[in-house]
Amino acid sequence: MSATGREPLRRDPFTLLAVAVLLLALLELFGSGLLRGLEYALHDQLLALHTRERLPDGQTVIVDIDERSLEAMAVEHGRYPWPRSVHAELVEAIAAQRPRAILFDILFTDPDPLRPDDDAYLAEVAATHDNLFFPFIRLQSSDPEAGVPLALVGEALGFSQDGAAPPQASARVPLLLPYTAAQMAGRLGSINFSADSDGIARHYPLYHPVEGWRLPSLPAKAATALGYPLPEAAQIRLNWQGPALSYPRFSYSDLYADLSRREPQRPPDEFRDKVVIIGATAPALHDLRSTPLSSLHPAVEILATTLDNLRLGNPLRDAPRWLPAFMALLLIIALWHAFLQGRSPLRIGLLMLGVTPLVVLLSYLLLGSRVWLPLFTPLLFAWLYYGLAALSAYRSERAERQRSVAIFSRFLDPRVVNELVAKGESALDLKSESRQITVLFSDIRGFTTLSEKHTAEEIVALLNNYFSRQVEVIFRHGGTMDKFIGDAIMAFWGAPVADELQACHAVAAALDMADALQAFKAELGAADENFDVGIGIHSGPGVVGFIGSHNRLDYTAIGDTVNLASRIEGQTKGVARILVSGETRAQCGEAFDFTDHGFYKVKGRTQEVRLYEPRRKLS
Repeated sequence: MSATGREPLRRDPFTLLAVAVLLLALLELFGSGLLRGLEYALHDQLLALHTRERLPDGQTVIVDIDERSLEAMAVEHGRYPWPRSVHAELVEAIAAQRPRAILFDILFTDPDPLRPDDDAYLAEVAATHDNLFFPFIRLQSSDPEAGVPLALVGEALGFSQDGAAPPQASARVPLLLPYTAAQMAGRLGSINFSADSDGIARHYPLYHPVEGWRLPSLPAKAATALGYPLPEAAQIRLNWQGPALSYPRFSYSDLYADLSRREPQRPPDEFRDKVVIIGATAPALHDLRSTPLSSLHPAVEILATTLDNLRLGNPLRDAPRWLPAFMALLLIIALWHAFLQGRSPLRIGLLMLGVTPLVVLLSYLLLGSRVWLPLFTPLLFAWLYYGLAALSAYRSERAERQRSVAIFSRFLDPRVVNELVAKGESALDLKSESRQITVLFSDIRGFTTLSEKHTAEEIVALLNNYFSRQVEVIFRHGGTMDKFIGDAIMAFWGAPVADELQACHAVAAALDMADALQAFKAELGAADENFDVGIGIHSGPGVVGFIGSHNRLDYTAIGDTVNLASRIEGQTKGVARILVSGETRAQCGEAFDFTDHGFYKVKGRTQEVRLYEPRRKLS
């Protein structure tokens, strides 16, 4: 297009759209977070894929209260929860193998009034083994007077003071603590579930700040005791060590049963130097959480993952917040430049389809470097800009097309005009020419009888309904609708678009037209059972093009091929609903089965014509 003043008008929408979409992207990335749930969901898929290539290193193991344990232990100890002496006995057996630490992912909140000796036994074990850790839960309460006074018992519970804020003497926090004898060991940590806005756990807290105090999480408490360095952040983004249920697990009941044997059958050092977490995966105990890897992820494995992240120093790191914004800027500017240069929206879209998986791949590869980079939001806004810019380009192009259609619509059939304009051609450039074509004629049988039974309005409605169905079939098979001749239809294949399988397409259309006729007759009912059609098809040379006067031009076909197709249709009465010439039958090859109906004398031809009835091949 020449620079005539219209080009700047075309550029303006692209520039304004680019600025608007970029501002929306920045607002989303630095403010609203409306798409954060979608960002999480899409990135979770990458994280799950990345995690399949990883497995825990076996240094952290789980003693699992699974469904089998619930059934086996019930015989001797009743339904869960079991007496606390059971846990104490198991801890002593595990501790004898010198593990690095033992963590309970089981709450022991209230003393057991029926078995105080069992409580005392577990408390004694807790006091004896300084590598045994217990969980607590921080509760939510709106009552400022409710909860544990941290000034009095915070240090005894193992809580530390927050150096960033002086502790408040009146600080209280509602806690669900182990029963009194066990909590005084001081090796306590929270197991509060840390979920994002969509309810999925992607982080784990290291501590909870409360009015100058830091309440440690259970993995952070154990990590500190084991000498693992802790990040300064209040929480870490979890770097999953494998899919759900990938940690080494030992059935609780199997281990406990081994204690009662005179000669234990298990290896004497299978827990040596390991971190052992005692928790539950049994669905009946409902200790399951939603994670990027599973909607029913055992909470004990989330605990194990956090502890491993701290031990290995490999939690995921969030990329700088400016980086996704830079990616959005880069993508939108690239698209803006492409549209500004007048590139085809289709080609730009194909380029975006190529860039998108590369960006996704980049995000996936960064997970291997422990970097969480949210690139889906930049991609979404890049696609948003592309869609709006493509729509703007389409509207501009459509306006150009409508101007062309307005010029030629009084000369040409609108469907043909639209097809030609879509190709960027002028309709008047489509000169008349000789083409190899296949012509189909379809005529209604029993129309006179039908007219006698219905009013004129009913006949018109009936014909419109019938023609609509048949034309839809013709178009579906790539045919060109030529004209309606009274109650007859003329269509052809091979022009304006060349079709090497034109005969096959025409015969397939005729067979479907017969099927559509049957459905139509079923709706008419028995009163119009004589309604029928005859269809004739012939393939050969013909002249196609725009024929008519200055006031009216029609795209049509003329010649002997058209005449013979009409004559063949006239031979169908009393013979077959569909008849095709030998030329059409030869072009179809083995695509259909044909019944030979012999030779027929047709008007305008001295030589008889051999006719065939087509049928679909039996499968």
